[in-house]
Amino acid sequence: MRKNVVFFLGAVAGAGFTFLVTGPQGAQLVAAAGAATSPSTYSQLNLFGDVFERIRTSYVEKPDDTKLIEASINGMITALDPHSRYMNEKAWRDMQEATSGEFGGLGIEVTMEDGFVKVVAPMDDTPAAKAGMMSGDLIAQINGEAVQGLTLEQAVNKMKGPIGTKTRLKIIRKGTETPVEVSIMREVIHVRPVRYHTEGGDIGYVRITAFNEQTTDGLEKAIADISKQIPPAKLAGYVIDLRNNPGGLLDQAISVSGSFMARGEIVSTRGRTAEETQRFTARSGDLIKGKPLVVLINGGSASASEIVAGALHDHKRATLIGTRSFGKGSVQTMMCPTNLRLAPKPRARPRCRAISPPKARSRPARNPTSRRWRRTTRRLPPPSICCAASPSMRMHRHLPRRRSRTDLTRWLEFAGAPGPRPAPARAGIAA
Repeated sequence: MRKNVVFFLGAVAGAGFTFLVTGPQGAQLVAAAGAATSPSTYSQLNLFGDVFERIRTSYVEKPDDTKLIEASINGMITALDPHSRYMNEKAWRDMQEATSGEFGGLGIEVTMEDGFVKVVAPMDDTPAAKAGMMSGDLIAQINGEAVQGLTLEQAVNKMKGPIGTKTRLKIIRKGTETPVEVSIMREVIHVRPVRYHTEGGDIGYVRITAFNEQTTDGLEKAIADISKQIPPAKLAGYVIDLRNNPGGLLDQAISVSGSFMARGEIVSTRGRTAEETQRFTARSGDLIKGKPLVVLINGGSASASEIVAGALHDHKRATLIGTRSFGKGSVQTMMCPTNLRLAPKPRARPRCRAISPPKARSRPARNPTSRRWRRTTRRLPPPSICCAASPSMRMHRHLPRRRSRTDLTRWLEFAGAPGPRPAPARAGIAA
């Protein structure tokens, strides 16, 4: 049995070695791996084989070999950083669905309320909207199975499925005495990462909830529609809402940033070697023709959201309002066919300031003869994107001076100072 395990590990290593050689930059990777490998590495692999075999033969219950190996891989990956991960088949499909913005489903945004799945809103031109689903409907059963006792994710997974198949829902609707049964055919659903409307007749509000493959197209459509609704002479500017946006695709963050910049560096990534350093600059041009721009962020704004906010702020193209952002500054690179998502490249904003918080560092006290002489450790505040403590000071400093104080007050009220505010974005999961 021990020989079989060693043979299995050798086969896996051989397959990985073949992939590295035949893949791009294979020679460099193999040379680096050969230089870094030492005899102690192989002894540690032998130890892993011994532990694996001992668990298989001596554990009180027969373990699942697949789960053991997957757990070992996860332990190795999580020891690197908080963002790298290994994805099994289900996690891989979920990631592809999130980045593509498309899936087979019904076309409704749902949340959980009192043990039932509550419909937040049906999406326009989707099977759910055509079937008459309404905001506030409570889904009691899915294909004859009660939803009580299920998590929201489990219920959503039951409503998703292959395109062309049907889903039967039993709905409790306000104003009806008996539950309503609906049969809906699944179709391709396009998740809308961009929502927009006009505010006060002269401000365009654009809410970006994620950075997937549909984000840039949605942003361009939003700006075009707002420009049609508000004449250029009357349009005061735009508000881009990135609050609680967890991020997404790097190329979409670059494209969105470039939509508001005529030129300049957006972000740079730095790897282990100088050859891996990349710089990305704006090329698409300013779609809003230099109009004033306000970006809203909070602690839920992370990753790609911070790239957009940081680039626009550093180039003095936009005013940031909100609270300190999350501070996630790494680029995950997908490595197929191993389904590894590694984060080897830290990101930097245009002014060469890292997005991620720095590690704690030690410094000696100044007076070596005092009682305070010791090595003290302090954690510096993370240089993640942050706005001024007083939004009014920030707005008055950055908005064009030719605007009247009445216009400035309206901007402050909309962006978060006391006064009327836009309705908060509804939280839900698409199904």
